[in-house]
Amino acid sequence: MSILKRLFNIGKAETHSAINKLEDPIKMTEQGIRDLKKDLDQALHALAEIKALSIRARNEASTNTNKAQNYEKKAMLILEKAQAGGLDEAEADRLANEALTKKNECLEHVTRAKADKEKFDGNISKMEANIKRLRQQISQYENELKTLKARVKVSSATKNINKQMSQIDSSGTVNMLERMKEKVAQEEALAESYGDIAGESRSLDEEINSALGDSNATSASSDLAALKAKMKAKKSNE
Repeated sequence: MSILKRLFNIGKAETHSAINKLEDPIKMTEQGIRDLKKDLDQALHALAEIKALSIRARNEASTNTNKAQNYEKKAMLILEKAQAGGLDEAEADRLANEALTKKNECLEHVTRAKADKEKFDGNISKMEANIKRLRQQISQYENELKTLKARVKVSSATKNINKQMSQIDSSGTVNMLERMKEKVAQEEALAESYGDIAGESRSLDEEINSALGDSNATSASSDLAALKAKMKAKKSNE
């Protein structure tokens, strides 16, 4: 019993999958266009065949028209020859009658061929109109397919963006930014504190140097005085 139930569920899932595929607008449209193009190819092939039959009927009518004229001309020549004494009159009448019979048969072929051509031409007009509508329908479906594919791309992109936006933790992001701000503020305060300490150290050194005076300047003055005295004594000795 469980095996049957499992098989039923598998069959049901495959049926739903097939239905979903059939309900896919893009796939349905693409298949429809392929079917229409196949119909168009068949219609064009049939049109070519009917046009060939029309051309054949036209040629047949023209050929039999020429034959009928030729048989009539031969009947006249035979009668003229009999009148001139070159042929037995009874034989001439028989041959002329046969020629005219052939002429009438050719004219019957002409009538039938013209009727066939008229029928074929009517079929050609109907098929050309159907082919024109079929081409327009294919063009319309192809344009609709392009629009449909563009809409699917836009909707898919929009769906992905909205999905990503919905997954963003806004409260967690705000908390993270607040912690970063707090850390930056702390670093800035620490840097300012070190600056104040450095400033205090420099001020203390300046106060000490000011209280002692410039010892280097005093030492230089003493050396200068000693040098002058030594030069004066040396000059006196000379």
